Amino acid sequence: MNEKVLSSVLATGQLQSRVQRRGRYVAESMRHPGKMLPSIAFEVISAFTEPGELVVDPMCGIGTTLVEAMHLGRDAVGMEYEADFAGLTAANIQHARSQGATGIAQVACGDARNIAAVFTSFRDKAALVLTSPPYGAQTHGHIRSGTRDGGGGPVQKWNHRYSTDKGNLAHQRLPELMEGFGRILAGCGDLLRPGGVVAITVRPIRVGGRLVDLPGQVIESAEAAGLVLAHRLVALLCGLRDGGLVNRASFFQMLEARRNQEKGLVGCAGAHEDLLILRKRGEEG
Repeated sequence: MNEKVLSSVLATGQLQSRVQRRGRYVAESMRHPGKMLPSIAFEVISAFTEPGELVVDPMCGIGTTLVEAMHLGRDAVGMEYEADFAGLTAANIQHARSQGATGIAQVACGDARNIAAVFTSFRDKAALVLTSPPYGAQTHGHIRSGTRDGGGGPVQKWNHRYSTDKGNLAHQRLPELMEGFGRILAGCGDLLRPGGVVAITVRPIRVGGRLVDLPGQVIESAEAAGLVLAHRLVALLCGLRDGGLVNRASFFQMLEARRNQEKGLVGCAGAHEDLLILRKRGEEG
């Protein structure tokens, strides 16, 4: 398999997330509070797989990886802990089929820490594993600012809760989250064919106001699972236009940045995710 040459910076934020999904995903997909950008999945799948090959996402959410794989003529399997979102993945798979996507996909509802046992028929067959770790049981979701809308009322939030199930990894403290994610990566390693790739999108997070290098911790967990970092790329969440950046940061990201600046601290709104490319130890050459 000849890999497409990727630049170190991927211009994946040229269009807003909702624009990228419009018509390609069922409308209910926007309920998920932590979706991967379709353009990121599209670029990674194009670069590291060929038509007919298998793509795996162990925490597939509403099925972005699977849908983009199908439209590119790849087959895909995914696992999702939350039954609600697994149902949305199934709906998006059917929607992709109705639009003429030629790849075949399926989703299982379950705990990805057991993915190798559930997907035994796919052992040694995956050309690519593409996923992202959870960032917590709740995210920013969708908001309506009373000030922005001219009413001066409080901020309203919806579609911000990923899970209420305490068994979900999203509820765990960071050490337990990384331990569980490492187990998932080890299981995915069993599904990889020789020369296969694991790609993870991840960004730093704040825990109790402290900035945490989550990409670094993911790399450590991956290494413990027998994977070695081959490349560390940048997938832009912002747009590029006329030599400048088009801000796509959320309301809360901007609010946090402004509050830090008011305190005399460096305040930045996230404009990218790290894209970690890993291979099995001994295959990284």
